[in-house]
Parts: sequence; C-alpha cells; structure tokens
Amino acid sequence: MINNFSILFICGLLFSTCTRFWLTMRHIKFIDLHKNEVPKAFSENISLESHQKAADYTIAKARLSFASIVIDLALLLLLTFGGGIKLLDAFTLEFFDSPVYRGVFFLVLLVFISSLSDLPVSLYKTFIIETQFGFNKTTFKTWTLDLIKNTIVAITLGLPLLWAIIVLMELMGDQWWLYVWLLMMSFIGLVQFIGPTYIAPLFNKFTIMEDGDLKTRVELLLQKCGFSSSGLFVMDGSKRSSHGNAYFTGFGNNKRIVFFDTLLERLGVAEIEAVLAHELGHFKLKHVLKRLGLMALTSLIFLAILGFVKNEVWFFNGLNVDFTSNNGVVIGLFFLIVPVFTFILQPFLSKMSRVHEFEADEYAAQFTPAKDLISALVKLYNDNAATLTPDPVYSSWYDSHPPAAIRISKLETLIKI
Repeated sequence: MINNFSILFICGLLFSTCTRFWLTMRHIKFIDLHKNEVPKAFSENISLESHQKAADYTIAKARLSFASIVIDLALLLLLTFGGGIKLLDAFTLEFFDSPVYRGVFFLVLLVFISSLSDLPVSLYKTFIIETQFGFNKTTFKTWTLDLIKNTIVAITLGLPLLWAIIVLMELMGDQWWLYVWLLMMSFIGLVQFIGPTYIAPLFNKFTIMEDGDLKTRVELLLQKCGFSSSGLFVMDGSKRSSHGNAYFTGFGNNKRIVFFDTLLERLGVAEIEAVLAHELGHFKLKHVLKRLGLMALTSLIFLAILGFVKNEVWFFNGLNVDFTSNNGVVIGLFFLIVPVFTFILQPFLSKMSRVHEFEADEYAAQFTPAKDLISALVKLYNDNAATLTPDPVYSSWYDSHPPAAIRISKLETLIKI
C-alpha cells in the first residue's frame, strides 16, 4: 500500500543511490584526469609509475563499488516492496511459535542473506583487485577459515544479544528501547575489553615486540604522552595483505598497542615513532571517547525512533510489510532502511573525522619531528597505493582522512613554527 512514507522512502532511496553513483563517477574521472602527473609536493619521493599504480588501484576499487550500489539497491527493494520480508516472516512461523525465538530466527536469516549478498564483491576485491595490484597475501583457505571464525564469533556473541534484545522488547513495555540501549552499550564495552585478548588472536598472531631501539623509543614516547598499556605487540598482517598500519585497542588496563609487521618492515624507527604519536594523539585528545559518545547518542535516538514506529501501521504498510508482532521484523526492517535517511549525514561525519586527523597530527608534532611523520605518510601513501588526487567533492563526502596534499601541507607549516 503506497502512502506518504512510501513516497518519502523512495525519494530518499533515489537520492542516496543517484548521489553514490554521481560521486563515484566524479572520483574516477578526476583521478584519471590527473594520473599522468605526480603532484608537485610528492614529485621528489613518488615516481610517476607509483602514482599511476595508485590511480589505477583506486579506480578499480571505485568501479567495483558500482556493483555494491546495485546489489544494495536490489536487496533493499526485494526485501521491502518485493515482499521478501513477508516471506521470511511467514517462513519463521513454520519453525517457532515463541515470539522471542521467532524474532531471533528472522534476524539470523536476514543477516545471512545480507552477508551472502556481500560475498561476490568481497571475493572479487580480495582475489582479483588486491592480487592484481600486488597487495593480497590471503589464500582461499585463509579467507574461508576467516569466514568460518567470523561466523562462530558472531553466533557466540550475537545470538545471546539478539535473544536478550527481543526479550526486553517483549517484557519492558513502551520504554523497552531504553533498556535495549543500556544493554547494547554494555555489550559494546564488553567486546572492547575482551576483543584484544580473546577475539583478535583468533585471526592473527600477536607477538610481544622484541627489545631494541624501537621498543625503547616507543616506551619513552608513551611515558612522555602519559599513556599506559598492557603491552606492545607485532601482528602478522603480512599473512593477509602487504598494507601496513598501527593501532591501539581496548581500554582500561587492557589497552594494547599493535604494529603490523609490514609497517615495521617499511618505516624507520623515527617514522614509526611519529606514526604512533599520531595514534596516541587520538587517545589523548579524547577522539575515541567523542566517537563513542556520538555513537551512544545516535543509537539512543534511533532506538527511540524505533520505539515510536514499532506501533505505527503506516511504517509497515509504506514498505509493503504487514503490521506484525514479530519484533525481529521490526528491528530488521528499521535498520535496513535507516542508511537511506542517514546518508545525508555522511559528509558531516567525515568532516569531524578529518578534523580529528589534523588535531592528531598537531599532537604528534609536539612529541616527534613533523618531518618524520611527513616521511612516514609519504611512504605509506606510496606503499599502500593511496591516490594523491582524489576528487574534492567525493573526498569531502566520504573520506575520514584529509587528502594527502592538504595533510602534508599542514604538517609542513608545523615544521616552520
């Protein structure tokens, strides 16, 4: 039944889909236009061949994203106006009479279908594009084992969470969404705490950093920054990819600093120290807490909205779904369509993230020479085949990190201060 909400949803879907296509086409065209000349700021350190490789790599990934857009659109339309959710809801009735188990089963089916639709793009990206450009180190066996492990972890952690959420929806009256929010925040905190020790080692090998100049300088930097951790670890990132990175994870007494082995192979000691100083900047400037706070606030708002539309017939009818007492359908339908309406917020979130990156760079420059971070970034851009010439509009909409030229330019001003 077409109603006002149907029209609003269709308009939002058309806008988000057309904008995604338009931005991606702009991005490809802009990169291709600038692929035959290295930007002046990088001409001494990055060859034309490397610049063109980065352009071709980025264009290949962008073209693949067209497939993702089409798959996302098709799946959403099939599940809503195509009657897919109706069929899944009816299917669950054949197995369970309990509203709780019926709801959980529905969500498991929905997640399975969504994950299945993502597999072709994931496989193509890993074994075609990443292999073509020399980054993929993953065998099909490793990829399959990762998929199995991810599934086991999702079942172990996800099923009890889904069960608890639907129980709360059944028992806690009109304020169920507030109890669900408290449960989700507790769950996220639990995963953050146990992740570094119990989950991450299922996928990668973590070894304690060996004693030496690097470890000594890193420990001294941690002291200067007032950062305590449960240890410094090296991860076998080269098992899956030649891309390099460093990060810290966990919280409280369970914080870990992790370096990809590929990063340690490519950067000098001073450059690694500068990269770590940048990551520490995110922590010391409370960027992590700010992002967690924003996530908590937005999830509370979304759950409150879900609490409202849960009892509104127009919400279901507008998406060609029968009004139902199956709370799994309520959750699944709502979070299927939320990205359509939140797509317009993406550039604001990206802007916030880029501001945080600039702030972390400034923090790093207080404890390590800015020139070392510049040198590290140039090497990482080169080694990871990151394009130096993204389309400005595309970048402002999607990119969580500033364009290379702008970021390096700001760091160079810190050298002169």
